Amino acid sequence: MGTLLPPTGAPNDIALQLLNQVFGGTFTSRLNMNLREDKHWSYGARSLIRSARGQRPFLAYSAVQADQTVPAMHEILAELNAIRGQRPPTAAELEKVVLNETLKRPGRFETNAALAAELAEAIRFDRGLDYIETYADAVRNTNLDELQAASTLIDPRRLVWVIVGDLAAIEADIRALEWGEVEVLDATAP
Repeated sequence: MGTLLPPTGAPNDIALQLLNQVFGGTFTSRLNMNLREDKHWSYGARSLIRSARGQRPFLAYSAVQADQTVPAMHEILAELNAIRGQRPPTAAELEKVVLNETLKRPGRFETNAALAAELAEAIRFDRGLDYIETYADAVRNTNLDELQAASTLIDPRRLVWVIVGDLAAIEADIRALEWGEVEVLDATAP
């Protein structure tokens, strides 16, 4: 599942990244705990936000049992709707992802090449050369209201779903969802 979000470096960038970590960006994220730990339909489920100067993709993905394809789609959408409304990020979830993000930060600079790559990224996305020094404080200063505001940028009505699997086993159930136009691509077709 994917949609587009504002560019890397947008004012809400850190809030979006932290929201993603709560949703599906870490092993203990809601999405992985649901599909892997609770339902046992997947070995793992993740989400990520790619970096880009223009609009950038927000993606959620998982390999699931074929007979759980549509139920897994429902669960992914339910988790997305929950984080946007009925069950927004909690203080405990925010604290966990803030600690994860700030405590792993020094490890990103273990080599000169890694430091140079981080500086190049700061320049590429117009973050300023002090970004490396100010990032951890910016993460620590992000609050739940900012995460909730960031969640409104993910519009469930604009999601694009890419499903790979046994067409005969899943096509009818996917079409029955009526979530939008279904286009079948055949990798073996000329």
